[in-house]
Amino acid sequence: MRFSGFEALLDQAKSLGRAKVAVAGAADKEVLEAIKLAKKEGFITPILVGDVSEIKQLALEIAFSIKGVELIHEPNPELVGHKAVDAVVEGQAHFLMKGQMNSSAFLRAVLRPERGLRTERLLSHLSAFEVPGFSRILFVTDGGVNIAPSLVQKKEILQNSLQFLKGIGMDLVKVVVLTANEVANPKMPATMDAQALTELSLVGAFPGAIVEGPLALDGAVSAAALKHKGISSQINGDVDLFLVPSIEVGNVLGKSMIYFAGATMAGILLGAKVPIVLASRNDTPRSKFMALAMAALSRES
Repeated sequence: MRFSGFEALLDQAKSLGRAKVAVAGAADKEVLEAIKLAKKEGFITPILVGDVSEIKQLALEIAFSIKGVELIHEPNPELVGHKAVDAVVEGQAHFLMKGQMNSSAFLRAVLRPERGLRTERLLSHLSAFEVPGFSRILFVTDGGVNIAPSLVQKKEILQNSLQFLKGIGMDLVKVVVLTANEVANPKMPATMDAQALTELSLVGAFPGAIVEGPLALDGAVSAAALKHKGISSQINGDVDLFLVPSIEVGNVLGKSMIYFAGATMAGILLGAKVPIVLASRNDTPRSKFMALAMAALSRES
C-alpha cells in the first residue's frame, strides 16, 4: 500500500480511533490550532501541559473549547517537558508533541536517563511531503536531526523509517540513497555509503524495501532521466523514500518542495519509545495537524 496524499493518511489515522497526545508547552496558538482540528477530526485526545491560564486564553482566542480536556499546570519552562514525558511514561498518552518550549530542554526531558523515552535506537527525523503533480506522498530522512551521519548511522536512520512505514501499511518501500551522481567515488564519501547500503540491501538487510544508490535526484523521480543516462533501476523513478547524505541536503530538498513546488510537509521524530511531533516554529497549523496524524498512525507500527 502507498499513500496517495495526506487525506489517505488522515483517513487511516481516523479509522484507528483517538490516540492520546501529551503536548509539552501547549500555550502556542498554532499548536492549539492543530490540536483543535485533530480533536475535531476524531483521531486524538489531547493532554495539554503548560501554564493553564495562558492555554485557556489562547484557546478562547481561536474558539477552541477545552471543556473536558485534561490540563496539567506547569508554568516552569524547564519542567514542562518532564511533565509531558511523565504522561507518556505513565501510560496516559500514546505519543508526545513539542509546543512552545526550548527544543534542547524538550529533548533533555525525552532522553533523561531515568523514566525517559530513550531506546538503543538513534533518534532520526522522517518528513512526509504531499507534492502537487505526484501521485503519492514522498518521504525524506533525515533532514532534521543528524547533521552528517556515518554509514552506521545512515543504516539506523533507514531502519527507523522502514520500521515506521511498514508499520503503517507500506509493504514495499522504494528507497533512493540520494547523492550528486550515480558513480561510487572515494572522493565523494556519500556515494561510497550509498553503494554500501545498496549492497546490504541485496543481502537482505532491509526486508520489505528496495534500496538503490548512489542515485541523483533526477533519476529518483524520472524514468526518462534514467533512460537518457543509460541507468538500469528497479525503482525506475518511482521513489517512496529519500535517504539524504546530510542535514543540509534534507533541509534544502524539503524547503525546495515547499517553496518551489507548493508542497505540504509533516514530520515526526523516530527512535524513541514513542513517535514525537517536533514541529518547526515556521510550520503551518496544517503541517502540525498532519504530523499528529502521522504519529497517531504509529499504533500500527
